[in-house]
Amino acid sequence: MTTLVAYEPFVHAPLAVAPTAEPLLLRALRREPVERPPVWLMRQAGRYLPEFRAVRARADFLTMVRTPDLAVEVTLQPVRRYGVDAAIVFSDILVIPDAMGMRLTVEESVGPVLHDPVRSMADVRRLLPVDPAADLAYHLTTLRETRRALDPGTALIGFAGAPWTLAAYMLEGSGGRQFAVAKRMLTERPDVAHALLARLADAVGDFLVAQVAAGAQAVQLFDSWAGALGPDDFARFALPYLARAARRAAEAGAPVIVFAPGAWMHAEAIAAATQPAALGADWHVRPDEARRLADRMRVAVQGNLDPCHLYGDAATVRRRTRAMLRGLHGAGHVANLGHGVLPDTPVENVGAFIETVQQWRADACEEE
Repeated sequence: MTTLVAYEPFVHAPLAVAPTAEPLLLRALRREPVERPPVWLMRQAGRYLPEFRAVRARADFLTMVRTPDLAVEVTLQPVRRYGVDAAIVFSDILVIPDAMGMRLTVEESVGPVLHDPVRSMADVRRLLPVDPAADLAYHLTTLRETRRALDPGTALIGFAGAPWTLAAYMLEGSGGRQFAVAKRMLTERPDVAHALLARLADAVGDFLVAQVAAGAQAVQLFDSWAGALGPDDFARFALPYLARAARRAAEAGAPVIVFAPGAWMHAEAIAAATQPAALGADWHVRPDEARRLADRMRVAVQGNLDPCHLYGDAATVRRRTRAMLRGLHGAGHVANLGHGVLPDTPVENVGAFIETVQQWRADACEEE
């Protein structure tokens, strides 16, 4: 564990009460009629915000994750600044491998590193069972304290990494583009891969159930590296365990969002197998195509502006955002980016994106 630093605790006063206690996000995830799409951003609490950098200057990343007072503060920052419709708990997908006994560090210019990666069946067997209430208590405390501070109309989202994505890091030891070491294991020792994925599916599902009990009103599964797999490997090693985790999470009664960037070619199979409330769409798919699939599968759709479009001027951001909104217009659209906010994104452009969604009225918007 990272040594905690001394700091002055934050006072998390409840935010102003919204006009309705029913979060817009939850209504949209049920595909109910809404006055406008709800909007939140993946990685909306991050380095692009000056207030986040001020907290980050006082504590390293893992200390922030593991210290509820700090994690609550940065979770609330984008809600205060932009009035987004949902807060997503500040954490990291690798907290589960960390709880399983793998030493996690975050290294400058490298990113997260899991030391002593899994390379054998003996390594899988050495992984510790995960009890969320004990091993991830800091995360659950952050959720409870954030829920207390949020107004009733702002939804709180919990999340976890999907089994294949976590396995990719645990087999490789760090992130990458090819995940050649992890994919080699799928070929040479599929028994080891399946044993690891089964352990992870159960741990992820249980963790999401615990997050709902702690106050999360929706949960998202991030299968960030689904796009690294070919069709056959995705069907064998990713989809069954993603479905196992998603269906376990759904037992808690909160809507489940499944986001597998780079894998929209599998979207219909993902929807059928996981039975989610919503599918996340990245920017590789046209908004109108994502809308057609969502309607055919009777799920909500979340996305999908390219985060790099937020580098344009405000007028460009607004124009591209309105184009996305027109393409995805229909039952159950949650406005978001096609991936997380990039660290050097101008704060005013994030504001332009959010404000454009908040002002959106389809019947009043002229074609451009």
